[in-house]
Amino acid sequence: MKTINKLLATIVASLLIFSSSVIAADKHKFKMATSWGGGPLMEIGAKAFAENVKRMSNGRIQIEVFPSGTLGPGLKVSETVKNGVADMGHTWIGYDWGKDKTAVLFGGYAGSSDTEKMLHWLYRAGGAELQREFRDQKFGLISMPLFVRTSEVFLHSRKPVKTLKDLQGLKLRTAGAWLEISKGMGASPVTMPGGEVYTALERGTIDATEWGTLYENKSPGFHKVTKYVIIPGVHQPTAPFELLINKKAWGKLSKEDKKLVEDAAFMTTMNSWLTIGDEDAKALEFFKSKGNEIIELAAEVQYEGREAGVKWAEGVAKENAYFKKILDHQLAYFELWKDSGKYRNVKVR
Repeated sequence: MKTINKLLATIVASLLIFSSSVIAADKHKFKMATSWGGGPLMEIGAKAFAENVKRMSNGRIQIEVFPSGTLGPGLKVSETVKNGVADMGHTWIGYDWGKDKTAVLFGGYAGSSDTEKMLHWLYRAGGAELQREFRDQKFGLISMPLFVRTSEVFLHSRKPVKTLKDLQGLKLRTAGAWLEISKGMGASPVTMPGGEVYTALERGTIDATEWGTLYENKSPGFHKVTKYVIIPGVHQPTAPFELLINKKAWGKLSKEDKKLVEDAAFMTTMNSWLTIGDEDAKALEFFKSKGNEIIELAAEVQYEGREAGVKWAEGVAKENAYFKKILDHQLAYFELWKDSGKYRNVKVR
């Protein structure tokens, strides 16, 4: 009897191991909706992530990436994924700020820290876990960071913009919290998907747009329909993007494959930051060579823009308990970095 029991135990253990191997070896094909028609967000963001997942899974997990508008509206990727039209999505969480303004705390706004501090908060201080909790509780979706950029260009503009006076009545395309904040500073903001911006600038429907960093803004061709490049991007000191996953699709993955997806997203995010930083360093000369005039915002605009962002966040926190919870968590962590300039930066002549 003991021999039989030992044999049965061995068989059961073998079956469990075999079962686990079968689950881990499952094949999956997913559809990914995006908010982009092309450019770096597509190439070193969504598509790079899909390639990383395919390579890391030895081809078992394949993700077909669709451009904005194919599976659903570019600004409503979260709805497309939630409804199951797409299994996954790549978007900017701030597009959903109208449903809950807490979203912009994960996507960046005028009062945010720079990207280095934001990455540390996300990956070392629990920010990514808070993001997942927020999307789960408020939207019923799985979420994690995917792609991050450095500070954006403030504007590509048909008109010169340097002072607060220049902002008055300026018709600019933007998104997220800057819609409210810039309006309070006298501008006339509107929002639209990235694919519509070039035509709007060309026709004069808008005077200016913000979109991405210097490097990212080469591919849309804004330099062809605007004369001025306005820097720095006080409205968006950082801009983390996100991977959204439908809960049913997520549930199909084994524990090991979920970890694989998370690792691929992290790898893609860090690579995007390094690539954009490297390419941004070269891009200013590109715009100069195309005849664009580079304008640095007056200090008053930079100070006013950040201050307006901080006050905006303080105001929202008084009305939105969830927003306050995340904001307090961020600010407490960023406070740790207050003296970082003293031990990280060496003064040079």
